[in-house]
Amino acid sequence: MESFVVIGLGRFGSAVAERLCQEGHQVLAVDVDEKVVQNMADKVTQAVAGDCQEMDVLRALGVQDMNCAVVAFSNDIGKSVLVTLNLKELGVPRIICKARTATHEELLRRIGADKVVFPERESGWNLAQALSNREILNYVGLAEGYGIVKLDVPLAWVGKTIGQLQIRKKYQVNIIAVQRSGGAIQPAPAESHLFRKGDMIFSLGSTEDNDRVLKLE
Repeated sequence: MESFVVIGLGRFGSAVAERLCQEGHQVLAVDVDEKVVQNMADKVTQAVAGDCQEMDVLRALGVQDMNCAVVAFSNDIGKSVLVTLNLKELGVPRIICKARTATHEELLRRIGADKVVFPERESGWNLAQALSNREILNYVGLAEGYGIVKLDVPLAWVGKTIGQLQIRKKYQVNIIAVQRSGGAIQPAPAESHLFRKGDMIFSLGSTEDNDRVLKLE
């Protein structure tokens, strides 16, 4: 379990905060609008009304002890930049910011944002999925609750074929591609494909089924 602070509870921020909490993480949700905060109160670990432009507010909330901060608003570029600067000064290890324009993105990157997202490029649900499962190297959302993940082949699969493992039957996922260490991607591997240590696999399935594969030793 990790700890997250999500600042700004519009549609994007609310989706990130709620999903992270569903994934079992500790989530502090912050917004200046008390009504918005009240609506999120039963969906996250803690929801607080406050202005994160104020360093004293951030310190009082314990943001400096969080694993990751998500600056989930972009309507006010100046405020977004100031909040990000405050988070950097407090030493938050990872800072994810929502941007409105390319210029806004450049500013955020220059002041130290670790990742910058645009709502039209990456939904709040997808971002939460990527943040929650740090072992996942790539995530592509399809319909809600389904996606493709790229991850290290489980050690339990090394030295065995797709057919021997009966992956589709046992895990309810489809291995749609495999990438050898440093090599090209091989699409649609056959049942006879033998997994090797260092392989990367692309798994298509529901969030729950992909999570089970991810947790394999």
